[in-house]
Amino acid sequence: MTEGTDSRYDTRLNVLYRPLEIIEAGKLAAEAVHPWYNQTLCEVNDSVVRLGVLKGEYHWHHHDMDEFFHVIDGQLLIDLEGRTLELARGQGVVIPKTVEHRPRAPEKTVVLMVERKGIIPTGT
Repeated sequence: MTEGTDSRYDTRLNVLYRPLEIIEAGKLAAEAVHPWYNQTLCEVNDSVVRLGVLKGEYHWHHHDMDEFFHVIDGQLLIDLEGRTLELARGQGVVIPKTVEHRPRAPEKTVVLMVERKGIIPTGT
C-alpha cells in the first residue's frame, strides 16, 4: 500500500503499532524489497517514528518541522548546501526545519526517523 504517486519511494503513512505492542522493526527491515521504503511504526505524543530501509538517493527537499535520523545499520549520507553529513551505525542527527537536504545511502541502510505528525515525508 504505497501512498502518493511517486514510484521511486514506497512511503506508508499508516501507523502499524499501537501503544504497548511490540514493534518488529528488524522483521520489517528484512522484508523490505523496495530501494526506498518508509513505514510509520508508531505515534509518540505529537510525533511519529518511522522506519526507513534505504538504498540510493532521495530528492532535495525540506520540511516545516525538525526531523531526526538515527542509523540502525549501514551508512546514511545527508547532503546539505555546501557539505555532507556522514552517519554510521549508532549515529544520529537532527535536521532543523526549513534546511534543504538530500539523504543518500550507498548500501542498504536501516534508519529510524522521528518527526511531528502531519509532516509529509517527501518534503516540499
